[in-house]
Amino acid sequence: MITPDPTDFPEPTAGAASLRPGVMRPAITRLVLTGFRNYPTLRLALDPAPVVLTGPNGAGKTNLLEAVSMLAPGRGLRGARLGEMDRLIPGVEGRSGGGWAVAATVETADGPVEVGTGLAGGGLERERRIVRVDGRNASAAELGRRWSVLWVTPAMDRLFVEAAGNRRRFFDRLVYGLDPDHAGRIAAYEQAMRERARLLRDGRRDPAWLGTLEATMAARGVAIAAARLGFASQLKSVLAAGGHGFPKARIAIEGEVEAALAGQPALAVEDGLARRLAENRGIDADTGTTRAGVHRTDLAVTHEGNGMPAARCSTGEQKALLLALVLAVARLKRTVEGSAPILLLDEVAAHLDAERRDALYDVLVSLGAQAWLTGTDRPLFAGLGGGRAQFVRITDASAIRDQIVDPAGTPLPAAGDHDRG
Repeated sequence: MITPDPTDFPEPTAGAASLRPGVMRPAITRLVLTGFRNYPTLRLALDPAPVVLTGPNGAGKTNLLEAVSMLAPGRGLRGARLGEMDRLIPGVEGRSGGGWAVAATVETADGPVEVGTGLAGGGLERERRIVRVDGRNASAAELGRRWSVLWVTPAMDRLFVEAAGNRRRFFDRLVYGLDPDHAGRIAAYEQAMRERARLLRDGRRDPAWLGTLEATMAARGVAIAAARLGFASQLKSVLAAGGHGFPKARIAIEGEVEAALAGQPALAVEDGLARRLAENRGIDADTGTTRAGVHRTDLAVTHEGNGMPAARCSTGEQKALLLALVLAVARLKRTVEGSAPILLLDEVAAHLDAERRDALYDVLVSLGAQAWLTGTDRPLFAGLGGGRAQFVRITDASAIRDQIVDPAGTPLPAAGDHDRG
C-alpha cells in the first residue's frame, strides 16, 4: 500500500477553529490521498466545520467525497470495487495498478485518531483492503465502531422508485451508524445464503449441511430483523418531532420476518424461518432464488403531509424526504451517542430551493456535524458564509482552501492552500 507521509500536513490555524460555535466531532482535520481516482496526491488541512467543495464538473469533487467515505466500513459511496478506485492515468489504457491510499486525522471526543486505508498493489485480480488505526493493523469494522459516515448522492435520487433491495441496503447502512455489529450479521447471513444456494444449484442436498446453513440464516435473520425494527422505532420518534424545514416522513419496515416478530417470540420466529427454508429447498433449487428471509424486506416511506407514498411524490419531494431521513438519523445519533455522523452531501444544494437550502445549512450547523457538500457554483452556499463553513476550490485534481472570513467580514489566515503535491 502506498503510505503518505503524515508530516506533510500543515496544522489548521487556531483563528479558524475559534470561529466555530463549538467543537464538531467526529471531524476530519487533515486528509491525504495518494493514487486515488484522478488524484496523484492531495494534502488538505481542515478545521472541524462543514466543508464546501466547489469547482467544475469532472474536477474530482465526488472522488474526494468517495475517499472520505472509505474511512468507514464497506465499499464507499459508489459501491465500487477497490481496484476501480486506483488512479486512472490520462492517456494510458487501464489503471495504475500501484494501489491507492487515504490517510486522515479524525478528531473525536476521545482525542485525535490517525487512520489510513488503501489497496495493496495488484489491481482488480488481487484486491485486499488494508486498514491502520493509530499505527496498528485494524479491521474495517473497527472504523464503524469509532464513527459513522452517511451520504446522499445523485445516484440515490430514484431510491424510492427502484427495487426494494436498494432501499433495504440504504436502511441497513443507517442502522450501522448506531449498531456497528449489524454489518457483521448481514455478512454472515448473506454468506450462508450464498453457500446454501450453491449447494442447491449443484444438486448437493446434504440435509445436515443444508440444515446448518439454514439455522445460521434463521438466527442471523431474526437478529437482523430485530435490529431493523429497534432502529426504526427510535427513528420514528425523531421523525415525528418535525422535519426542520423538510417534509415529515413516515417509515415502515415491510418483511415477513419483521412482521412475525411483532406477534411471536424471537425463538419461535427463528424456528419458523428455518423450517420454511427447509421446505423451500426444492423450489429454491428450481428457481435459483431464496424465497424466504430478511433479504426480501423493504423500506416503505410516506410523505406525512399529503399521505402519499414517496414513490408517487415529485422528484423534488423525494429528494427532500431522503434528506429528511438522513438528517433525522444524524439527530438520533447525536441524541443517543453525543456526536453526529460525518455527512457527505454530493450535489444536494443544487436541487433544493433557497428556503430548503438555508434550512439544511441551519440543521448541519446546529447538529455540530462535519458535513461535506459539493457544487459547481459558490453562490449556492451563501447560507454557509460568515465563518459557518470552510470553502475549498477543486480544479483538475487540485484543492485550494479559500480565505476564511469571520462574521464581521475580517479575513483570517486560512488553514493552508494545498495542491496536488
